[in-house]
Amino acid sequence: MSNKVLVETSARHVHLSRADLDVLFGKGYELTVKKDLSQPGQYACEERVTVVGPKKAIERVGILGPVRPASQVEVSFTDARTLGISAPVKESGDIAGTPGCKLVGPCGEVEIANGVIVAKRHIHFTPAEAEAAGVSDKEIVKVKVVSDRTTIFDDVVVRVNPNFSAAMHIDTDESNASAAFGLVYGEIIK
Repeated sequence: MSNKVLVETSARHVHLSRADLDVLFGKGYELTVKKDLSQPGQYACEERVTVVGPKKAIERVGILGPVRPASQVEVSFTDARTLGISAPVKESGDIAGTPGCKLVGPCGEVEIANGVIVAKRHIHFTPAEAEAAGVSDKEIVKVKVVSDRTTIFDDVVVRVNPNFSAAMHIDTDESNASAAFGLVYGEIIK
């Protein structure tokens, strides 16, 4: 059994629907790949948008591709307070009942009715990786991150899909609190 997993920091970012991408960047616009991410088929884009909340705006927020069925904004609690948005902790893609915001791009702006979340910390695994780690889809585990500020994260959801690659994702607040900088591994505790 392998209970070690790579820990990655997921900074604030936006996922866009095709319709919202067209408004923000122009009809038929295609995102420019800046770099591939650890999850197969996912990539950081050159393009940026401004996220506008009731209190303040955060400029130059990165976009992750490819396009999704619905736009979504993933922020830390610090970002949410800056924006003036009461963002709930949710799994990525679970945006029902969440607050919205305004997104501003070079060609236009859109008001998304919902989609602003603080992403629930999670581990991506393929079925084989999950089996090797002794965990299953939607299982909740703890992960010990050994660093200058060793931290045990509770309430970490395991997400299993053949299209995933083994990695735990935490946001910038969690990364700073646990000093999870550079190449860091966590130990799954059941």
